[in-house]
Parts: sequence; structure tokens; C-alpha cells
Amino acid sequence: MLGSVEFGDSAVVADLEAGIGTLTRLDDRRVDAVLVVVEPTPKSIEVGTRAAQLAKEKSFGRVVVVASRVRDDGDLAAIRSAFPDHEVVAVPDDPAIVEADREGVAPLDSHPDAPAVKALVKLAQSLGPAAA
Repeated sequence: MLGSVEFGDSAVVADLEAGIGTLTRLDDRRVDAVLVVVEPTPKSIEVGTRAAQLAKEKSFGRVVVVASRVRDDGDLAAIRSAFPDHEVVAVPDDPAIVEADREGVAPLDSHPDAPAVKALVKLAQSLGPAAA
């Protein structure tokens, strides 16, 4: 599907399925950044390290590891140690995200001051045109 997109001056954000399958088939055309979302579990970290390595090998551009659902310093340390050569952005485990999901609303709309929302907004801003 991404192969048929006319990019022009537009930005396209794609939420790809978990794992590395899509990355193996994706060419490097116009990929400026890859966000590898990892939870602090051994399986997630294992798959995330393979995805980050593949993105680096394919020269996809900036690779950012998003440490999702971080509950404490130990969670973040485990993820940082698995990705020593990558930028890691922490997104805390936040009940506001679960609550918004249950309500069927965007967390940005329902809980703009929640810690996880603030972390995600900061991440998005770092990916914008001014950050390039």
C-alpha cells in the first residue's frame, strides 16, 4: 500500500503490524524515521531489537525506540540496555490511556496533561519538519 502513495510534501505515518515482516518487504524509498515500539518484556525487546537492526541495515533513516508502558526505572533500564546504539524515548504506563481507549476517545482530547500523552506529544514534535 505504501508503494502507491504519492508523497509530495506530505508526511505519511504508518502503523505497521507487530514484528519484522513488513520491514523486510518495505523499500527505503522516502522512509525518514522508524519508530520501534517496545514494551518492557523479553519477547517485545527481542522482536524490537531485530526490527531496529533491520531498519538500520536498510538505511531507513532515524530509528527511535519507543519504550512503551514503562512502569519504573528498571523497565527503562532493560530497554535502554537492549538498544545501546539507539535513541530511546520513554512513554510511561498511564491509566489515562486505558481510560480513553475504553471511552473510545483520543487520549490527547480526553487527558492532554497525562504523562503518557505529554511524552507522545514531545515525541511527535521531535519528528516534525523542524526536527528534520
